[in-house]
Amino acid sequence: MLKEFREFISRGSVLDLAVGVIIGAAFTAIINSLVDDIINPIIGLIIGGRADFRNYFIPLAGQPATTLAEAQAAGPVLAYGSFLTAVINFLLIAFVVFLIVRTANRMLAKPTEPAAPPAQSEPTPSERLLAEIRDLLARRS
Repeated sequence: MLKEFREFISRGSVLDLAVGVIIGAAFTAIINSLVDDIINPIIGLIIGGRADFRNYFIPLAGQPATTLAEAQAAGPVLAYGSFLTAVINFLLIAFVVFLIVRTANRMLAKPTEPAAPPAQSEPTPSERLLAEIRDLLARRS
């Protein structure tokens, strides 16, 4: 079992996956910064509210609070702002991955060659006989 595990780990696809996970983690940090530092403030400016969506919440315990941390300390909280931020992060990451995959598919796609017309081959004996019958019928009419 140890030998099989060593072979599994040393395969190229596993190493590629590890590199992908590491790059994905770094990319997630970039997307989080993009959402937190650029997109959320613009959306907040447009809707006229706070730029930090993470502080949009509904305290379920009924006690008023000004920040999410205060509300969570007081009791259960419906933190819809954190969910909204996560959805924005997901959509941005999905869009960028789509663009990467689309570009890779275009680069890796082999150009299609136009199909050559089929070569004319000798007619089979049946085709010759049918042609003769056709010609005889055409002469009769």
